[in-house]
Amino acid sequence: MKRKAIIIGIKGKVLTNDEIHILKSYKPWGIILFSRNIFDIIQLKSLVTSIKKIMNDKNYPILIDQEGGAVSRLNQVIDFSLFSQSYFGNLYKNKKLNFFNYYRIYVEAVSKILRITGININTVPVLDLRSQQTHKSLNHRCFSYNHKITSKLGQMCIDLYKKNKILTVVKHIPGLGLSKRDSHFDLPVIKLNKKFLKKNDFKVFKDCKPFYAMTAHAIYSDYDAVNPATHSEIIIQKVIREIIGFKGILMSDDISMKALKYSLVENSKRALDAGCNLILHCNGNINEIKQLVKFIPTIDKFVKKKTSDFTKLIM
Repeated sequence: MKRKAIIIGIKGKVLTNDEIHILKSYKPWGIILFSRNIFDIIQLKSLVTSIKKIMNDKNYPILIDQEGGAVSRLNQVIDFSLFSQSYFGNLYKNKKLNFFNYYRIYVEAVSKILRITGININTVPVLDLRSQQTHKSLNHRCFSYNHKITSKLGQMCIDLYKKNKILTVVKHIPGLGLSKRDSHFDLPVIKLNKKFLKKNDFKVFKDCKPFYAMTAHAIYSDYDAVNPATHSEIIIQKVIREIIGFKGILMSDDISMKALKYSLVENSKRALDAGCNLILHCNGNINEIKQLVKFIPTIDKFVKKKTSDFTKLIM
């Protein structure tokens, strides 16, 4: 398995000649899909099939960002905009019996669409712990203020998707709920002390057993006052790998987000050097993709083994 350590987005609803060339020549580890790539279920299945055919791999990693609520990429197929994580967190808190039935039905509905179309990884659950200062862009995407509830619902999400042969990506490790800023546009700085973070935000991720995890573009000043988690060897090695104990494949959040201040290549280099296993690039800009795939190295033995291990779970 000789693939580049990058997941890329594509621009439209069918592959362009340039994108076909990238897939054939550089072999990115995976593709991530968004609303711009989806017209209906027939078109989506055709797109995914064409990607897997080019890669000659029926289990080739195809990701989607289908959280529910405002982050619902499948709304052209079924409208999931009501079902945010905060919706289910509130349902669990107020009507537990209804929650277990409704959440199972929701995950099964999403999973069925993913299986029919050939998508095999969903970038859920969001394990960020909601706080009084959580930025409005993230607030509805969090299950709860309570770390025990967030852990419980997060692991349930992972388990239900696994049961339905879909792998998951927890985010934004080690926790973005204390952020007052939207990392799409600015760099959050989280100033809470180590003791608080270990007992709360980090604890949620420690209590869940995911396959993949996605980093937070945020500074945790008590650990590393200079580098955001995506670029911090201290955060990745000491916090994510040791304190939280994450053993799976770690991908960066979108490397083109404004929270990161360097060029795309430099952002990617710093993320890989810090300990990210895969780089995520989402916007589908072909010129940026061409620049990155020439620089990004091929995946290492750890990623090869983990990819193989995880693939067996969805076969």
